[in-house]
Amino acid sequence: MKNAWFSLYLLVLALWVGGIAVFTFIVTPVIFKSYARDMAGDIVGKLFPGYFAYLLVLSALALLVLLAGNRSLLAWRVSFFLVAAALFVNVFMMFKLHPAIVKVKQEIVSLDRDAPASITRDSFRKLHAASAALNLFLFVDGVGLLVSSSLLKR
Repeated sequence: MKNAWFSLYLLVLALWVGGIAVFTFIVTPVIFKSYARDMAGDIVGKLFPGYFAYLLVLSALALLVLLAGNRSLLAWRVSFFLVAAALFVNVFMMFKLHPAIVKVKQEIVSLDRDAPASITRDSFRKLHAASAALNLFLFVDGVGLLVSSSLLKR
């Protein structure tokens, strides 16, 4: 991969991993420590559309920049698979999973711990767990791409 393309690829990956790290490990916990659970959920819920769009754009950019690389390298093929998987996950999260979570959440009166249990709350918990797992996958995927990126420079 030529130097300019490689630098752009690293920048995109850094924004991807850094964005996930800041949102997941700093912003969200601070919001949930600062506000009641329902209010914090509403605040974070307002941030999600921009967050998902941000990650979708970055994964698409990573794929486009990666196409400028040496496709004969095994590292390129592995990177291509990882970026394509991330792009697929981001499309799924933005257009399928997040709307499903929003729909279920609208039916829940409160997510506070003392609120009564319901099938809807269980559905929300399962969807939320899937979203958290996919977010963690995207983080690990991005870290793996960053760590292995030096193999693409050849």
